[in-house]
Amino acid sequence: MQALSASPHMATLRTTELAHHPGERVRLTGWLHALRRLGGINFIILRDGWGTVQAVTENAADLADLTEANLQSESVISLEGVVTANPQVPGGFELLAPRVTVITPVMEPLPVLISKREVKAGLTTLLDHAVTVNRHPKRRAVFRLAAGVMAGFRTYLNGRGFTEIQTPKLVASATESGANVFPVDYFDATAYLAQSPQFYKQIMVGVFERVYEVGPVFRAEPHATARHINEYVSLDAEFGFIEDHFTVMALLQDALYHIFQTLETQYAAELALTGAVLPQAPETIPHLHFADAQELLFAEFGEDVRGEPDLAPEDERRLGEWARREYASDFLFITGYPMEKRPFYTHPDPARPAYSNSFDLLFRGMELVTGGQRLHCYGDYLDALARSSQPTEPFAAYLEAFRFGMPPHGGFAIGLERLLMQLLGESNLRLTTLFPRDMHRLTP
Repeated sequence: MQALSASPHMATLRTTELAHHPGERVRLTGWLHALRRLGGINFIILRDGWGTVQAVTENAADLADLTEANLQSESVISLEGVVTANPQVPGGFELLAPRVTVITPVMEPLPVLISKREVKAGLTTLLDHAVTVNRHPKRRAVFRLAAGVMAGFRTYLNGRGFTEIQTPKLVASATESGANVFPVDYFDATAYLAQSPQFYKQIMVGVFERVYEVGPVFRAEPHATARHINEYVSLDAEFGFIEDHFTVMALLQDALYHIFQTLETQYAAELALTGAVLPQAPETIPHLHFADAQELLFAEFGEDVRGEPDLAPEDERRLGEWARREYASDFLFITGYPMEKRPFYTHPDPARPAYSNSFDLLFRGMELVTGGQRLHCYGDYLDALARSSQPTEPFAAYLEAFRFGMPPHGGFAIGLERLLMQLLGESNLRLTTLFPRDMHRLTP
């Protein structure tokens, strides 16, 4: 096979830059997304890391290197051509008089066809072959949006004086929430994968006052639902000198609104490609106390869950419908969860000690964020641990921060994959997770 050499001194462009070079002969590199023949006209679709572009020719000899060797989709190529306006094609420009150079040939068909508008495969097949399926423009757009969410989160908090930190993912004790942790052989001891950065981000409030982290967390919970996985990306924030959990809720709302504004202004192509609908939200997200939410569920839906310590997924869905109907809001804060269902470090409501100064944020009827005010006095921590019959020794380093002065503080954690799941209207969290890890999947 004779490969054509690229023209000398020609810079390589991205597919998204063609609009700035009309009438010029340009060079792009990427993957052979598709090769189509319609009558006497031939179409080469090249995909690079940013988008796709088509090249058009009526001369079959222009494609000899591709056709004679029977090259398959995903062969890596360079493509030269003259940039020509065509309002009927995606992006508004195509290449004429193409010249192709084969860089890395692929000689066998893909396990899953990704050259069509939609990938026609079941969930298991999609996940089994994610290393190639994620190249599909629509699948790729999901993870580009994930990058946008993280970028928007960082930009907003950096602008509010927060410092980004990275906390350990190997910890010495399974202390935060029971036995749902992954043990790890750690030399001559047992360590655990961290369930959250909670303890460390609280400690770091004593250092920086305002901190955040974007990183993985691990939950060894033996469930296989559409809304749970065992490793996910958590967007955590913690900050000091708050009034109560409503201070935290206000900052969370502003952070989320900034994230969605970032997606709207900088990721419009990905939103369009995935069919994502940005949330409807009022100037201030409505809130409802946990006890009032239970009364509402009984009054509106005839479901008597009064006295239950938590909300079931169906309860969350119904409350989400109510918020959309009553407030035109895709979001709803549920505040004041019972203390029995919150971690020991949660600050109780001074007026109603059985309830907490904590919250969940529902997004389109599903829990997206958990947060609240934390205890900040050393004596309160000793009392809380005693009430929960937990020893103080495993918490010694954590408690040191409170022995030596911590301000009233609080924070929250956003689940990245759940945010995307609800934004895109997907039915399964695995479709918004790059390489999911659950009870039955450890590869790819």
